[in-house]
Amino acid sequence: MKYLWGVDLGGTKIEGLVLAEETNEIIIRKRVPTEAHFGYEHILNQIKRLIDLIKEETGILPQAIGFSTPGTLDPSTQTMKNCNTTAMNGQNLKKDLKDLLKVRIELANDANCFALAEATQGAAKGHDVVFGVILGTGVGGGVVVNGKVIPGRHGIGGEWGHNTFDPDGEPCYCGRKGCNELVFAGPALEKYYTNLTGEKVDLKEIYRRYKEEGQQEAGKVVDFLTSSFAKAVGNIINVLDPDAIVFGGGVSHIEELYTDGPKKLKDHIFNNRKVETLFLKPQLGDSAGVFGAIELVRN
Repeated sequence: MKYLWGVDLGGTKIEGLVLAEETNEIIIRKRVPTEAHFGYEHILNQIKRLIDLIKEETGILPQAIGFSTPGTLDPSTQTMKNCNTTAMNGQNLKKDLKDLLKVRIELANDANCFALAEATQGAAKGHDVVFGVILGTGVGGGVVVNGKVIPGRHGIGGEWGHNTFDPDGEPCYCGRKGCNELVFAGPALEKYYTNLTGEKVDLKEIYRRYKEEGQQEAGKVVDFLTSSFAKAVGNIINVLDPDAIVFGGGVSHIEELYTDGPKKLKDHIFNNRKVETLFLKPQLGDSAGVFGAIELVRN
């Protein structure tokens, strides 16, 4: 039997998964802490430790390992960029992992792995063109066509979090202004509420106040989210026209994204009939990264 190996390389933990290819049976799942504050070499050592532990416990040797990473491998330079685990930026992670583990290595960023997992094993399974949306402390995305990630020439396929929403908006760390991430990521929505009320409250509490108390200001936050998201994702639909959009991240728990969001799309897409794009809740939760990593080395 052939076994598939995947690793989700996160900022706080590294999770490994071995799957039986024919049956999709999970053979083992194991985690070790990333301890990124100790630097890049330590991260590599933790990965090696995890792989060695899995080999010892299962007796299975990997032929290839897929990795979900907190940043992007630049196809031209073969170095990592845009990593929130900053010790990895500028590093030739793929080559270093290949040299360290002595197997074929495939990499994709965490948003792409999320989209790939949901498109092949989760909520969007069976659909040809899928856009995976991450709405959390940041905004990201990934494009999957016929079960394959589309990373793009620069390795930034799907990175719509840094499309400009408001040219006169606040400066973003990426160097531009008014990016999507500064409009409807979780912290941006919390800031919007603070501007309305003068009170600092997390998004979960804001949403509770809207649902349970019918608070007007909280309702304005939800309306702002669905309206701004519809405008931003309308640009994606006009270019990509996906069969399905599947959501991930903490903001994705807001039910109105799936009900009010699609209704507001009609003003933003080049379409003269009912919007048929599916807005889907994720099925794989925080396991999407490692399952997406597995898919990188399937077949």
